[in-house]
Amino acid sequence: MTTPSQIAWDDTVLPFQLDHSDIRGRVARLDGVLDNVLKQHDYPPVIEALVAEAAVLTALIGQSVKLRWKLSLQIRGKGPARLIATDYYGPSEEGEPARIRAYASYDADRLDHDAAPFSQIGEGYFAVMIDQGQDMQPYQGFTPIAGESLSDCAQTYFAQSEQIPTRFALTFGKSQLPGGVSGWRAGGVMLQHMPPVGGTVAAEFGSGEGGLLSHVDILAGAEAENWTRANILLDTVEELELIGPTVAPTDLLVRLFHEEGPRVFDAQAVKFGCSCGPEKVVQAMSIYSAKDIKTMTNDRGVVTADCQFCGKHYEFDPQVLGFEATKAPGDAG
Repeated sequence: MTTPSQIAWDDTVLPFQLDHSDIRGRVARLDGVLDNVLKQHDYPPVIEALVAEAAVLTALIGQSVKLRWKLSLQIRGKGPARLIATDYYGPSEEGEPARIRAYASYDADRLDHDAAPFSQIGEGYFAVMIDQGQDMQPYQGFTPIAGESLSDCAQTYFAQSEQIPTRFALTFGKSQLPGGVSGWRAGGVMLQHMPPVGGTVAAEFGSGEGGLLSHVDILAGAEAENWTRANILLDTVEELELIGPTVAPTDLLVRLFHEEGPRVFDAQAVKFGCSCGPEKVVQAMSIYSAKDIKTMTNDRGVVTADCQFCGKHYEFDPQVLGFEATKAPGDAG
């Protein structure tokens, strides 16, 4: 049975603000989005868990940015889980859903299926990239892999690169309602302390892992007290409250933060979506010479390409590819 709350809140991100604490946040619920992201690939469970966590982080972070085009997360490590990559595309028009896609690259021979998923990343970095579209300079921020989860890495990123105290509480996994089918669900809450007027000056070296900054290096006085109180309240959240579907995000916020003056804004719908297309493959191949393209041509006389995110398969006449192309992509024969 599908509940009215599930219909209303699945695959949405709800922005909110705690007026008594100068703290903003987001509540995310992912259902069909996560199923669609993961069904594109046959990942082992340890990799599925990393992709699921990255996807819900991406939904929360992407909705918090005034985004004209795309926000991307990349987690690269030296362990068996070499790369987790996600993209969040802001809505093209007001009222339209945002789009999320994700994929992973891993070394199956080195993967420990019984280990904690985060341990399979190893030494590496956590990156946030923001592309605001044509004629805009992309932004890239990097921090080392730190903590015990991707959520910890994201918190470190915001403290270190943005000097904004940030907290995530997430849960994700396969669930099944009575009489329903098994499917992936995820939920999470993101808290951020709003920067003071004039900005924040943090310590040169932080108290976090490896000298990285944390909230204690950024906040003091009443701001630190407000942040600590909000985090203590968030510590009381239960997994079923985060993942739903029976507890609406609005009810969750009232339960957690009723004394902090929670105020909600319009929810943002999200869906699975990929931006791949034949024109983008042609553009990507434009850096190669005719000789290079020839080496990519198979026995059938075509060049093939597969999207890593959605698995879509493309085939091209080699003469339309590369900077020495002799045909336009739309030419026949």
